[in-house]
Amino acid sequence: MLSFERISELLGKDSELLLQHSSKTIHKSSLHMPGPETVNDLYGYSSRNPQVLRSLGQLFGTGRLAQTGYMSILPVDQGVEHSAGASFAKNPAYFDPENIVKLGLEGGCNAVASTFGVLAAVSRKYAHKIPFIVKINHNQLLTYPNRFDEVLYGTVQEAWNLGAAAVGATIYFGSDNADRQLVEIAQAFEHAHELGMATILWCYLRNDAFKKDVDYHLAADLTGQANHLGVTIQADIIKQKLPEVNGGYKALNAGNSTYGKLDDRIYTELTSDNPIDLCRYQVANCYMGRMGLINSGGASAGDGDLADAVRSAVINKRAGGAGLISGRKAFQRPMEEGVALLHAIQDVYLNGEVTIA
Repeated sequence: MLSFERISELLGKDSELLLQHSSKTIHKSSLHMPGPETVNDLYGYSSRNPQVLRSLGQLFGTGRLAQTGYMSILPVDQGVEHSAGASFAKNPAYFDPENIVKLGLEGGCNAVASTFGVLAAVSRKYAHKIPFIVKINHNQLLTYPNRFDEVLYGTVQEAWNLGAAAVGATIYFGSDNADRQLVEIAQAFEHAHELGMATILWCYLRNDAFKKDVDYHLAADLTGQANHLGVTIQADIIKQKLPEVNGGYKALNAGNSTYGKLDDRIYTELTSDNPIDLCRYQVANCYMGRMGLINSGGASAGDGDLADAVRSAVINKRAGGAGLISGRKAFQRPMEEGVALLHAIQDVYLNGEVTIA
C-alpha cells in the first residue's frame, strides 16, 4: 500500500500543487461524491432498471476498490484502435486475450474493457470472475489514407450473450461523423439498459481545427462539453482524457471564426490553472458527479509511468472523479510490473489522506 509520503514523493515538484490545493472554483459541497453507497445514492433514483443497478453494483463491487465508489478499469482495445503490432510489440504475451483478463484479475481491477473478440474468446472461463465491458465500436487504421471514424463492430445483444456487465463506446465529438455516432450510440445505450447492462462512453474530441497554438483536444472547456453530451445520452460513466489546457472555445472563436457558445465565467469562476480545478469542471459537466468521471491513464512513456499514473489518480480523486482507466502503462510491461502499477493507482483511492479538494 502506498503511503501518503510515498505518493507525495512520486509527485515530486507537483506535490504541494496537487496535495495541498484547496479549490476555490466549484465547491466540493456541490458535488455528488463517490462513496460506498454510490449505486443506491446516485443511480438508484434514476430511470435505471434493477438489472442495470445490479450491473453497476457488480462494477463498483469488484476488485481492490470494491464498495468505495471508485473504479480502476483495465482497457485493452488498442489492438484495434492503435494496431496490434504497435500495441503489443513491447509485450507479445498480450496478443493472447487470456493474459489481458488475467492482468485485470491480478491487478485488482473493477473490470476489464476490451473488444468483442478478446472477451468472447475467454468468456466462459472469466465472465463470472471479473466484470466484462465490451467496447462495441472502434476506429481502424487499415483504410488508406487513415480515416478517423468509430464504427460498430457488433451488437449490444452479442455483448449481453458473452456475459458483459457493461458496454463501452467512443464518440468523436467535433468530427464530421459525430452526429451519426451520437445517434448510433444513444440507441445502443438504450438497448443495453433494456438488457440490464451499464454504459460507459469514451467522450473524445477529434478535429484538426482544435490543434492551434496548443492541442485543444485536451481543453477543459471543450472536454467538459463533450462530457455533458455524453451524460445526455444516459451514459452511466464517462471516460475522458485529463485536461491539460483551457480556452478551447476562445481559441476557436479567434479572428473571424465563430464556434459554439461560451461564458467568460467558465474561465474566471468555474476553473483555474490548477489541474484539479480543470478536472473538476469535467466532473461538473457529468451532472456534478451524478454520473462518474473516470480519466484515462495515457500512453506508456517508460520509467516515468508509475509517477504519471499516481499523478493522474490524485488529480481525478481530488477533483471529485470516480477513478482511472489505465491500459498501456500496465500491459506494455511484464505482468508483475503491470500489476504493481495498477495497485499503485488503486492505493491513491484507498488512501484516506488524499482528500477531495
